[in-house]
Amino acid sequence: MSFNLLVLTCLGYVALLFAVASLAERSAEEGRAGWLRSPLVYTLSLSVYCTAWTFYGAVGYAARSGLEFMTIYLGPTLVFVGWWVILRKLVRIGRENRVTSIADFISSRYGKSNLLGVIVTLLCISAGTPYIALQLQSIAQSFTVFVTDMDSAPVAGDRTLIALWVAIGLAFFTIVFGTRNLDANEQHHGVVTAIALEAVVKLVALLAVGIFVVWGVAGGPADVMARIDAQALPEWQIQPGRWTGLILLSAIAIICLPRMFQVLVVENVNDKHLATASWAFPTYLFAISLFVLPIATLGMELMPTGSNPDMFVMTLPLHLGRDDLALLAFLGGFSAATSMVIVASLALATMVSNHIVVPLWLRLRAAQGQDTGDMRLLVLNVRRLSISIVLGLGYLYYIMSGGSEALAAIGLIAFVGVAQILPALLGALFWRGASRTGAALGLSAGAALWAYTLLLPSFGAGVILPASVMTDGLLGLPWLRPYSLFGLTTLDPLLHALFWSLLVNVLTFCIGSFLSFPSPIERVQGALFVNIYERPGPARSWSRPMAQAEDLLPMAQRIIGAKPAQGFFQEQAGRQGKAGFLPDITPEFLEALELKLAGSVGAATAHAMIAQSAGTAVVSVEDLMAVASETAQIMEYSSQLEAQSEELSRTARKLREANDKLRKLSVQKDAFLSQISHELRTPMTSIRAFSEIMMDADSLSPEEQAHFAQVIHDESIRLTRLLDDLLDLSVLEHGQVQLDIGPANLRKLIDQAVTSSKSVQADRHFRILRSSDEEEVMLTTDAGRLTQVFINILSNARKYCTSDAPEMYIQVRQAQDMVEIDFTDNGAGIPTESQSLIFEKFARLTDSMHAGGAGLGLAICREIMQNLGGDIIYVPGQGGASFRVSFPRVLAARAPRREAAE
Repeated sequence: MSFNLLVLTCLGYVALLFAVASLAERSAEEGRAGWLRSPLVYTLSLSVYCTAWTFYGAVGYAARSGLEFMTIYLGPTLVFVGWWVILRKLVRIGRENRVTSIADFISSRYGKSNLLGVIVTLLCISAGTPYIALQLQSIAQSFTVFVTDMDSAPVAGDRTLIALWVAIGLAFFTIVFGTRNLDANEQHHGVVTAIALEAVVKLVALLAVGIFVVWGVAGGPADVMARIDAQALPEWQIQPGRWTGLILLSAIAIICLPRMFQVLVVENVNDKHLATASWAFPTYLFAISLFVLPIATLGMELMPTGSNPDMFVMTLPLHLGRDDLALLAFLGGFSAATSMVIVASLALATMVSNHIVVPLWLRLRAAQGQDTGDMRLLVLNVRRLSISIVLGLGYLYYIMSGGSEALAAIGLIAFVGVAQILPALLGALFWRGASRTGAALGLSAGAALWAYTLLLPSFGAGVILPASVMTDGLLGLPWLRPYSLFGLTTLDPLLHALFWSLLVNVLTFCIGSFLSFPSPIERVQGALFVNIYERPGPARSWSRPMAQAEDLLPMAQRIIGAKPAQGFFQEQAGRQGKAGFLPDITPEFLEALELKLAGSVGAATAHAMIAQSAGTAVVSVEDLMAVASETAQIMEYSSQLEAQSEELSRTARKLREANDKLRKLSVQKDAFLSQISHELRTPMTSIRAFSEIMMDADSLSPEEQAHFAQVIHDESIRLTRLLDDLLDLSVLEHGQVQLDIGPANLRKLIDQAVTSSKSVQADRHFRILRSSDEEEVMLTTDAGRLTQVFINILSNARKYCTSDAPEMYIQVRQAQDMVEIDFTDNGAGIPTESQSLIFEKFARLTDSMHAGGAGLGLAICREIMQNLGGDIIYVPGQGGASFRVSFPRVLAARAPRREAAE
């Protein structure tokens, strides 16, 4: 294609962008901006992330490094999918505080410090200017690749001249649609709509070339995969460390790049649009990266040796005779480059005007005792000039670098630069203790290390940094070499700079914040930002000033215009019930006015201007904050006292309960000792008496001797059983029991327990209700000990159940690896006041003469179940006495515990 025809094509495309932007601006002015505020337009505007570096350079990246190009897309995808909470908080704070840029965001959070705004602005210009140069280079290079009549059109072969005209055209477009007026919301509907259109063009272009390559040149996906395997280079091997670093870097960039913050936060009209963008934007990134590797592979295979892989998207269709696809690819790359340059220059110009030029102008006029004049026109003219300067700097960088290959890596270099904003940004969102001092030190230290280790060396040895510094280190110290700082030589230059700059940045930021104390306004803004969902609205930072509305109205008119300012003052007067008059200058009014002006000149400048005009600053807030701080401390102390009082009350209640329990146990212990004495004395007395009688065997008949011997035998068994219970309890409590673990069937164990318990009050009919199917459970446990527990529960029920028709319901349940069995009778149950004592070894609920035994059964059961890895509890509210036994279905063998004394 001839150069003139290509220029006409570009002009026609730019004219289309002008028409779309004009239509959008007109619709917004007429109040018909509903379609401009749709989630789709918002999502497409985020595609400004995909610049010419990703449109052209991704293919070249893939040709050189394989799938590593995907890291540039994976980072943003992870942010929008996994860091959605951070994005939503950013957008909410930006809209609540009328934030105009990322510099304004940092400045506003840290006490509305203009110094921080200046630092962030200079950092963003340092990182963004070379990036703009990269876009100019890509457009100029695409012109020279596409044009065939170099001899007849000398301009076509002069890339620097092409880049100059492109820069001038982009500056004109940005000025027209980015600085038409000062919007209190600082939103540019025309620019955003044009960016959305360009997003569609570059996506369609890349997909069209990819589809042609896969199905028009190759034989489909399978053939492409085979070609990729054949073309695979050793450099295509995945390096996990580098991948991790690049994914992290691109994730940071999607938040911290000035152009991304502009479209993500400043241009957002509804934070609910993030819900759509959280899946739609990753989908867009996936689509635009889908054919990158196939295009790179076919380009390496079909294009002549030495061809620039960065231009494969355009040169491959040209080589294959598809000029129409090549022209579409040219427009796609042109869209990718111009959208980035427009938004970046607009964002940078806003920062320059709000944080450098306007504050300097205000100080100069104040020092001369002069009025500030028409600030509205000043701000607009400063932004127009700043756009031109930013694009001029980008062009100068392109000229200085000569379009060298080093420029191709400037995208990642810029990413590392803006990554220095991340610590201060996250501190602004989540750390109320973060201070202005810490943020300034962290940003400065990180930016200095980034410049020394990555930015300045990218120009080449001897251009800015002397060659001796590159080889021998600063001051001749080898450990200060830019690419191997402190002797770290295992990382490539990019990750090396990212590691050291962020490490020093974070450490300096934290140390500076810990050693400094935030000012009152910093503390107010910190609380507002961190707790944005709990405290919506502006921070209270004004006392009642001495100024009049007549003094503030002219100042507002000079910034936002006469009609908007008068309308705002009338609205505020109406809210105060003073319709038709000027409003009273209250702290609430000053907060609203500051918020209104912040959308046009930034938070720091708006705050300074009101403080100067109103004759009052936020010094009065210190008194308020001191009182608030003391009040908060008193309230916190009072809350702590209440909590301590409640804790003491709970402790006292627990002590009373424990005392009552100990007293009852003491009574039970005395009764237990008395009972034990009785239980021991009775069989011993019988044994002694009948043995003395049997000693006089001559006077006894054989029948009498047999009867007395039987009595002695029964009493011995009774005495042995009592002693066995005491010894068994002691062994169980000290964990010295030896368990006989083996397989067992639960149903058979319950059958055995039911049969054995029938000997207790055998003359009493007792009905057992069971479900045999539920009981078919195979166990690995100590069957004898478990059966002992079942027998004790069933025996107690036979002795203590007060029902005339006693019944016992046995229910078995399984929960994962545990088995639960409920034994519930239909008696009167156990009184509430006695339920906490039934498992104590001194506890007895009835007279022993009525029930028999020494009252050790349930205490032994509790110890057995603990040794079996389970538990036994009393379940109240079941209509009768109910005990729940739980234990593992499979009990692992274990060694017995031993006493510490042993």
